[in-house]
Amino acid sequence: MEKEIVFCKGGGCTAKLGPAALSRVLQKLPKFEDPNLLVGFDHSDDAAVYRLSDDLAIVQTLDFFPPMVEDPYLFGKIAAANALSDVYAMGGDVKTALNIVCFPEKMDLNILGKILMGGSEKVREAGGVLAGGHSIADEDVKYGLSVTGTIHPDRIFENNRALPGDCLLLTKPLGVGIVCTAQRVGGASEEALKKATDSMEMLNKYASEIVRKYEVHSCTDVTGFGLLAHLMEMLDNKVSAIIDASKVPYISECDDYVEEFYITAAGQRNRNHVGDQVRFEECSFAMEEILFDPQTSGGLLVSMRPEDAKKALAELEQLGLPCGIIGEITEKQEILITVKG
Repeated sequence: MEKEIVFCKGGGCTAKLGPAALSRVLQKLPKFEDPNLLVGFDHSDDAAVYRLSDDLAIVQTLDFFPPMVEDPYLFGKIAAANALSDVYAMGGDVKTALNIVCFPEKMDLNILGKILMGGSEKVREAGGVLAGGHSIADEDVKYGLSVTGTIHPDRIFENNRALPGDCLLLTKPLGVGIVCTAQRVGGASEEALKKATDSMEMLNKYASEIVRKYEVHSCTDVTGFGLLAHLMEMLDNKVSAIIDASKVPYISECDDYVEEFYITAAGQRNRNHVGDQVRFEECSFAMEEILFDPQTSGGLLVSMRPEDAKKALAELEQLGLPCGIIGEITEKQEILITVKG
């Protein structure tokens, strides 16, 4: 049976620009002085937050990318879940979404219909309304959403407020980039692929609703820059972190896939960007690659008090995905991140 999509060249969040290149461009953009812009691009945060009143702010984000799986309906669900995630990473609730579509004019429109159906399903699951969108003709398929959510201005989860003594809680397993890379060359098992797609299509809505019951100091979602580069943003050169590699949840087949060098160029860009600020102690090469691996629709990385992290973890485990307390925040050290094997 012929596959419906056969151009998974570098899809999902592996298609992102590298963090170093993006940082150089953003540094040159003028900053907007508006007291109501509570979170902007200068934070390297997950979404923008703009205050409308003393008790209401809007969360705005957008995300789109090429396919990372062959099934267009599943791709639509994953792309939507990934775009919606940024609202949840800020602690907000989804209200509306707009489709972003790039699609070849000569391709079967039934494929586009399946993509949009998958995206629509996830927006409905999020409790939001799909209100329209924009499409252009392109050589390759790309799909995603522009999303608007709401939040109280005093309850924003920013990504750079971690405090010494906090635990680091990760709500989804790592390794989906490695699995998708292996799948593109026929090297991934059906079991590993299902683990990856189950993780990617799960909304971070449920994890966000759990952790917001507690005192959250900092939060981000782990996407294209991998866990370590997103953690580096969280540290903001103010504090350091120790990661216990034995506690990191990941798709177990990745150990073998890394040995076969099913790794991504994006993962190597992530390594080059933050590698000089990471020290690995008795850590396997496979685990290094898993920690640098770009995630599509990855989990939330939350910095919170140890007592709150333990309570949240007990609830998160009921969602059915591997999760865990993977490390702690410390006072700032010469090396910002230490990974202990």
